[in-house]
Amino acid sequence: MGDISKDINSKFPNNRIKALLNIIYTANWINSKQSMFFRPFGISPQQYNILRILKGANQPLKVQTIKERMLERSPNATRLMDKLCSKNLIERLNCETDRRIVHIQITNKGKQLLNKISKDFNEDLIKNLTESDAKQLSDLLDKMR
Repeated sequence: MGDISKDINSKFPNNRIKALLNIIYTANWINSKQSMFFRPFGISPQQYNILRILKGANQPLKVQTIKERMLERSPNATRLMDKLCSKNLIERLNCETDRRIVHIQITNKGKQLLNKISKDFNEDLIKNLTESDAKQLSDLLDKMR
């Protein structure tokens, strides 16, 4: 099992600081693992999140709605969608009644890509947690926010 004190060769003034730094360190570890996982599929974790949101909605969504549902609120969500659009994984639909509104829809190619991606890709990241551990961790993170 990991130990942040050993991983970054550091001591902490108290457990609250250690916990905070451990959250940041672990978030970066997860991001790195996910980036490596998605690389062969030609997408980023954020792009995967957009595709998942669109597939789950089962209907075109406004760009703003997608941004609100993203796990990682990205200021460059439009750029991420531009890349997905250029790969034909999503498409833009102009609103007939209001030119300022654009809806985004996942394409069949986007759905096929999601079907290729293992549904349990995150399991390896949480394999050391019991269901009870996971609940406690989630509750503590909710409490922190």
